[in-house]
Formats: sequence, structure tokens, C-alpha cells
Amino acid sequence: MIVLKIGGSLAGSARELLRKVAAERLDVLVVPGGGAFADRVRDAYAQGGLSDDAAHWMAVLAMEQYAYFLADGTDVPLTDKIIARGTRIALPYEILQKDDTLPHSWDVTSDTIAAWMAAASGARLVKATDVDGVFLDGRLLESVSAGALKSMGETCVDLALSRFLIEKDMDAFVVNGLCVPRVLGALRGEKTIGTEIRGKKR
Repeated sequence: MIVLKIGGSLAGSARELLRKVAAERLDVLVVPGGGAFADRVRDAYAQGGLSDDAAHWMAVLAMEQYAYFLADGTDVPLTDKIIARGTRIALPYEILQKDDTLPHSWDVTSDTIAAWMAAASGARLVKATDVDGVFLDGRLLESVSAGALKSMGETCVDLALSRFLIEKDMDAFVVNGLCVPRVLGALRGEKTIGTEIRGKKR
């Protein structure tokens, strides 16, 4: 099984990507990003008067809104379970309400939530976003250790992901979701352009 995080930055093309993913007939749990929906929560939080707990659940609900956006017109079903048969779109709020183990922090976004679902289901993790992968000094990294990533500060993944990958002894792959063949290749386990984040002990 594969967990595929589809970032909110891909909203303009995400449903077409999802149709192509579903046509592969693989077992893929799609975890939606928060995108513009989560940005509204960030704006409200920045204005003050909103607790970390409230902001966390509002942001997770923003992911759920994006889930319904992805499902609309794609015929890909929604699910409140983390085991996928065929292609399914996760309902993060429904899932996390049953197992509230992740920190309530802006360091933990849909990236780490997707990693948590992958760890819980024994799945591979692929993140599709609007860039080719992780860059350092303008150069795309084909591979980077989670430890090194942790020291890089802000990248195309959230700040908690590297630590989570190390703790769970797992890897992740970041790929450009605007290039559908790369995403499909990553799902099939083929070598393609992107960045492998290495959290497994070797």
C-alpha cells in the first residue's frame, strides 16, 4: 500500500492527477493537504485569540474540506480508515478523532499526518507537491537524510516530518505533482525525479 499526500498547492490539477492515480489500480490512500482552506485558519490564528488545540482541529477540518474537493467529480471514494483497497481519499478529521496522538502544533501539518497514516498502515509515503523536491543552494537533492533535512529549516515539507521519519524508521519520497508520469512512477516504485528523504536506519 502507498500513502500519497496531495498538496493544496496542486488544487488546480489535483483532480486530474487523482483520476490518473486511480486508473493505476494500486492500493493508494490519498491524504489531502490543507491548501487555501488551512490558510484561512493560519490567518485567524495569526490574529490571536485562537488556541493551539482549536487551530489544530480547524486545520485538520481544512484538510477534510480538500478531501471533498478532490472527491468531487473523480468518483474516488472517501474513507475514514487508513487501509486502502484501490484508491481512496482519507478523511483526516474522522481518522484523527479516533486516535489523537500527534502534537497540536503548526510544525505538524498534513505532511506529518500523512506520514503518521503511512506508519500506522505499514505503507510507503509519497508526497506530491508543486516543486521537484528538496533543494539546497538551488540544487535538487536526489536524496537527503532526515537528520540533515531537520537542520535545513524551512523546505517543501513541514518541520515535524524529519523527526517523525527518524522516530518511525521510515523513508518518504517528494515528487512534483504537476508532472503526472513522475507521480505514477513513484507510486510504482520506479526511479524518477524527486527527493528521497531517508529516515530508516541503514
